[in-house]
Amino acid sequence: MLIYAKQPVYYVIEKYPQKIKTLYLSKEIEKKEYSRLMKMGFEIKRIPNEAAIKMSKNANHQGFLAEVEDYELSDYKNFLDKDFVLVLSNLTDVGNIGALVRTAYALGVDAIVVCGIKKLSLEPILRTSTGALFDIPLAVEHNIHDVLNDFKMSGFTSYGADMGGEDIRDVKVAKKRVLVMGSEGEGLSQRVVSKLDKVVSIKMCNGFDSLNVSVAGAILIDRMRDE
Repeated sequence: MLIYAKQPVYYVIEKYPQKIKTLYLSKEIEKKEYSRLMKMGFEIKRIPNEAAIKMSKNANHQGFLAEVEDYELSDYKNFLDKDFVLVLSNLTDVGNIGALVRTAYALGVDAIVVCGIKKLSLEPILRTSTGALFDIPLAVEHNIHDVLNDFKMSGFTSYGADMGGEDIRDVKVAKKRVLVMGSEGEGLSQRVVSKLDKVVSIKMCNGFDSLNVSVAGAILIDRMRDE
């Protein structure tokens, strides 16, 4: 898996240096910093900017690229003893997923389950989460109905985000809870909504009918986390 740009690369360097196979540098760094990196146990290669551009497929690599170990997916059934789980239903945009991964970790979500897709591209999610994917367990399970049933049987209360739901500020949130976020365009299907314990929403002050899913997810996670 390849990550690039200074912030995500240094995040992994500082927190998970053992996961880095090779660090690629296409710009000069201070000698003291280079010496420090040389002592961290991974290979360092200097490459021309043209090679960095090719590796990053013309993305803004900022002179820092790293080949890291593959991320290992979890089994969602290992999350049944957690307190706060985020479930993403038919969410496909890796930018939104990465942003939600980063927010979920920062605000105390214990684990994430991605449902409704057969295969998830983890490399861009690792990049867009700025490395936070390594901090939180994530599972991929196609059938969200099985997932919700298993969490319900394990004592979780399920909350789903929908514009027609109760204002999250008025909801007393259970200790063991699942927050379900729907797709970017369609939201949650009626079949999924029918399985939820409660539908919640973010009440707007002005005329927008909805928020970006990663923004809405961040607000709901913050309002549902432990005090």
